[in-house]
Amino acid sequence: MSHRPHLRELADRMGILPCYSAASSSEGRETSDATRVALLAAMGLDAETEAKASEALRAIALREGSRIAEAVRVVTEGRAAREVSVRLPALRTGHLEWSLELHAEDGRSETAEGCIDSPGGRAGLQLPIPGAPLSPGYHSLHLTIEQAGKREEARQTLIVAPSRCTTVEERIGGRRGFGLCANLYSVRSQQGWGAGDIGDLRSLVELAARQGAAFVGVNPLHALWNRGEHVSPYSPISRLHRSLLYLEIAAVPELDSCPAARQRVASPEFARTLERLRAASHVDYEQVGKAKRAVLELLHRSFAAKERDSGTPRGLAYHRYLEREGRALRDFATFLALAEHLEPDPQEPGWRCWPSRYRDPESDAVRRFREEHREAVDFHGWVQFELDRQLGETARAARALGLPIGVYSDLAIGSSAGGSDTWAFPGLFADGANVGAPPDDFAKSGQDWGFAPIDPNRLHAQSYGYWIRMLRSAFAHAGALRIDHIMGLFRLYWIPTGHPATEGAYVRYPARDLLGILALESRRSGALVIGEDLGTVPRGLAARLARWGILSSRVLYFERRGADFRPSKRYSRRALVTANTHDLAPLAGFLSGSDLALRREVGQITSDEELDALRRERARDRDALLRRLAAEALLLDDPASLRPERCCAAVTAFLCRTPAPLVGLSLDDLVGETEAVNLPGVTSSRHRSWTRRMRVPLDQLPSHPLASASLQAVPAERRIGERHLAR
Repeated sequence: MSHRPHLRELADRMGILPCYSAASSSEGRETSDATRVALLAAMGLDAETEAKASEALRAIALREGSRIAEAVRVVTEGRAAREVSVRLPALRTGHLEWSLELHAEDGRSETAEGCIDSPGGRAGLQLPIPGAPLSPGYHSLHLTIEQAGKREEARQTLIVAPSRCTTVEERIGGRRGFGLCANLYSVRSQQGWGAGDIGDLRSLVELAARQGAAFVGVNPLHALWNRGEHVSPYSPISRLHRSLLYLEIAAVPELDSCPAARQRVASPEFARTLERLRAASHVDYEQVGKAKRAVLELLHRSFAAKERDSGTPRGLAYHRYLEREGRALRDFATFLALAEHLEPDPQEPGWRCWPSRYRDPESDAVRRFREEHREAVDFHGWVQFELDRQLGETARAARALGLPIGVYSDLAIGSSAGGSDTWAFPGLFADGANVGAPPDDFAKSGQDWGFAPIDPNRLHAQSYGYWIRMLRSAFAHAGALRIDHIMGLFRLYWIPTGHPATEGAYVRYPARDLLGILALESRRSGALVIGEDLGTVPRGLAARLARWGILSSRVLYFERRGADFRPSKRYSRRALVTANTHDLAPLAGFLSGSDLALRREVGQITSDEELDALRRERARDRDALLRRLAAEALLLDDPASLRPERCCAAVTAFLCRTPAPLVGLSLDDLVGETEAVNLPGVTSSRHRSWTRRMRVPLDQLPSHPLASASLQAVPAERRIGERHLAR
């Protein structure tokens, strides 16, 4: 128990949880007073002493007591969407007059007014809604209260949410489907430039359609620094915008009318660069980015000269895109142009190292820079426009080919502390804390993911604008959205900057509001939602996700009953099921134990004795998997059955046998890759996570023996794509 009651009360008020249960254990971990003080400081509150904590509590109470109505309110359709909760001042004499103007999203405006003889406190005022309740959407309220000549006003964004996201049943009916899952940057192809791109995604869609798949899933395509160790798709500079790395240069329309760009690509020197990048075993993000940038700058000049302001269909489409994306795109493009201008080759990129005059996106210095470097800023806006166009074309191709879900995208849980989002949304992100994970069986010392957390109180105060915009970007051109670490909608593990992960604490987030907005945007896009709910999970999370129509994630390696693998019939009926994840060894690596040798090589396993113990444990896991597959008549109970091509096909058949509506087959498993694309907690100096490329080119995948055997193991009832059914 804390000996500082005001500190504890303040921490509770700001959402800092007093304790949590460790993963895979009933052990509870208490939040220390030192952690409370540090995290409150990250939220902008000084609680170093009891007197200061008490003062902060009084300031919060005063601020809340003077507020007539909350800046935003999220309600579920059909329930509380008929009234608004307000704080009424205490009356001494007479009565209070109020008026309430409702501006519905569909353009309707209604007004209500009345009088109250009020003793003060909270009251519910009826919304001026003739007939049916407000439909799901974003509505605005203007409240006015007058008494004794004193007038108070407040505005509120009223968000009416549907009760559920778009469900898997609505996308594929009562069927059960499967899909192909890829780390897109790792895909190798003859036309690629050293990293998989949207052209490769389109090829994957065509392959999936031939197999009767329902979807193709990819990693987050968020914007990255694309250099050094800043290449993780789960630690982007922006979750609102995408990476230049994924543009398919051959598909940019200006290429046909730009001789300079075609000459650059055809030059012997450039051809040698592409040959080297295509042959490389790992993605060289910086060099791939430079190669694409060199051509894209020429193509942008051609666009600016011939299309941008000429009233052509493409030029008009560009201006509509700029208008739709608004200030968020303007700031992102400005950020990238500024970064290139201020830090041509930084070791630690980020705006926090910039001169102070450039740290505010609305400063006079930034405005002058934007004007003086107008073409540099426009270049980055045009790149985003072309990325959006190419992804839209791919989504339309998926629909035309009959994939009932199409492409499912991935939303990272956070963004870089020095990136565009933290710069463009000042005050939203906490300064002085990082997000990570507490110690568990997977990472004994915990994990510091290195990105700044959103302050949930500021997010609410800003009417959830960033969350809404981020969801719209993520849902664009997607038939499904995977949300990484969906527990972050309920709580996130904050670690004070400079402290070990063991000294962090969980901070509570407004889950009901965030889920309501997620359901609204899911319905508007018609896309279903998959939550990655692995690791230290709050009690009852799966049930709450199910109530909102959100699928859980289930991974073969973790589906155990004691030492045994769970029978297929015992898997969840509300989940996407996969064999592994990007943080885990592909199936061939799991069977061979090569991932253990790699972890010993990079120092994650600290001794040969520990390695031997883990190898014995892995042997028991392999035997348990073999027993499960044999018990379901998918493999013979024979060590020879563990050959990758036989075991991978058996695992595919096993996953497809589960009652789960969706099964994801990893390309890495289909071609026998052994190395995970990421080793959590290992620095780039010891292991190049997020860079390993597939050894098998995409066009050879259908004829690859292991892939062919695995795809043949998908039963007919899982093949629901229209193209396959028509054959």
